[in-house]
Amino acid sequence: MGGRKVHPPAKMPHTRPTTDIAKEGLFNILQNNLDFESLKTLDLFGGTGSISYELASRGATDQTIVEKDPAMFAFIQKTVESFGLQHVKVIKMDVFKYLESCQDKFDFIFAGPPYALETIDELPRIIIERGLLKPGGMFVLEHTPRNNYEGFEKFVSERNYGTTLFSFFINR
Repeated sequence: MGGRKVHPPAKMPHTRPTTDIAKEGLFNILQNNLDFESLKTLDLFGGTGSISYELASRGATDQTIVEKDPAMFAFIQKTVESFGLQHVKVIKMDVFKYLESCQDKFDFIFAGPPYALETIDELPRIIIERGLLKPGGMFVLEHTPRNNYEGFEKFVSERNYGTTLFSFFINR
């Protein structure tokens, strides 16, 4: 938020924060395709929450973060509070359970799952089938080069930042 640094707990066994260069590339793309001020966002596998803080710093005012790890959930809550973000809802829950019960629709969904997640390919399918994207909404999935989503419904493009790839899905 406005150049503020986020200092997550030292022991984060299951988190892999998005690299700065990948995040910068992602937000350059988003800047040209989204109106941040009007976005209703969903951040799956919240981790440190850095993607949501970046969205908030650009004007997003209706945000949900889902994180099941108790330490990271507490860290995100504390950071949201310290940044004074009134419009961020933090949910401590398994992402797949959340998606199955979610009744909301979002303009922008980001998922940065652990790279070892064996069910990663289910994410685009569930999000599209459950109609969680509003018309024109965008879903971005962070993954490694071993995953390919070109044949998936609503897939539009992929951007490669070394070991980090982003696949973009748009509900047209």
